[in-house]
Amino acid sequence: MITATIGKKFLKAYNAKYQTQYSAKEFFIEKYLPVFFDHPKYMMTGGNSPLENPKIQWKSGKYPSQEERKTRIAKIIEKIETSEPDASIAIGFPSLDLNSTTSGQTTNLKLPVDTNDIYCSWIGSGLGVGIQGGLCILFDNEKILLDLYDGWEFYRSFLNNTPQLRGNQINTWNGQWLAHKFDSIKFCEDDPTADLHIFETKDDSIEVKTQSWVIILSRIAFTLHNPQLIGYVYNLGQTNTTIGFIPFKLPKIRKPFELYQKIFGVNNNGERHKQLETLFGTAFGFKRACQKGMIGIEALEPKGLRDIIEKSKWPSNKEDEKSELTYNIYQIWILAMLNNETLWDQAQIIASALERYASGTEKARKTRSNILKTLLESVNKKQFIENLIPIIADTNEESIFEEVAKLINIMPTDNVPYFLTLIRFQYSLKK
Repeated sequence: MITATIGKKFLKAYNAKYQTQYSAKEFFIEKYLPVFFDHPKYMMTGGNSPLENPKIQWKSGKYPSQEERKTRIAKIIEKIETSEPDASIAIGFPSLDLNSTTSGQTTNLKLPVDTNDIYCSWIGSGLGVGIQGGLCILFDNEKILLDLYDGWEFYRSFLNNTPQLRGNQINTWNGQWLAHKFDSIKFCEDDPTADLHIFETKDDSIEVKTQSWVIILSRIAFTLHNPQLIGYVYNLGQTNTTIGFIPFKLPKIRKPFELYQKIFGVNNNGERHKQLETLFGTAFGFKRACQKGMIGIEALEPKGLRDIIEKSKWPSNKEDEKSELTYNIYQIWILAMLNNETLWDQAQIIASALERYASGTEKARKTRSNILKTLLESVNKKQFIENLIPIIADTNEESIFEEVAKLINIMPTDNVPYFLTLIRFQYSLKK
């Protein structure tokens, strides 16, 4: 029923923005149905409602005629006004059949549901944001909802003017549109669909590509300045999936991008930022990220870093641009997790001291190399401090290493593996 709640919030925001007084039914009939269902190709499936005829498939080239659409629209309105609300007339509502795969959220309590809720469920369902992994997010934010509404007309225009473009992809479109609308560099108010490269060819058809959740969330984070955004994560299909309400910590999502810009800089055309969007958040999927209970810095972990942190695997010393970018992203994510920018300088100081130690004398170089290898393979504070003792005993820079030992000793245990990994990166890059 969250679709109805989002539909109500949107309608209130719409009436306030455009100085109108649409009821849910009026908006559904005058604004929603004409765009979504009164054309040969629908913008979303009508499901088991009177709006949908499973026998008519867009690939066959057969679409409902204007008269058929008129009949279907009349039937859905009649059923909404006269029938008990269920999944056949209200999006996101449970099926009345307890054996159905969409029969979740059932109860024997008589919850108050009026026709406005049903109409709003359709409106709200058209505002779901599709992301990679087959999930959707309903955002509880007026600006996002109104901006998504602005994109409806463009999706309808593409459907009407592109014969091979398949319909029923409004949620996928919404994800692409939101990422495009919130692109501060490329989006143009005077030409909203310029540079909108979101289509792909599959077999004999054209589809809207699914957008990355990292791209969508990073652009939301740089557009809105709310400390937190709530989203409902779900999937409605033959089997309904509910992840639930997830907080999105926008300042924490921004943090790695801001740190990268501060330390390494970005190029003026924003291409570096777009590269970061494809590399952050690649360690695991969005569904698993939601299991943490919130989406913030941790969800943006880059792929390949976990083995370096937990198993002390050294990064290879490649010098190409791609490897350098990856190493930088690893370090920035670690620094964001540590939430202490001074540790960046500390890691560099320690790495420099270790480099000087390694090259101190020709005679003891092999011995020192082995000692360093053991030290850099440490994965917790006890190992690191113990492995530091031979170095302190064999250097004239003992004060630096003693300070390192003190810093590691008082550091929160969870932060130690991250900081040790940062030291390894700094030392490896200096070598």
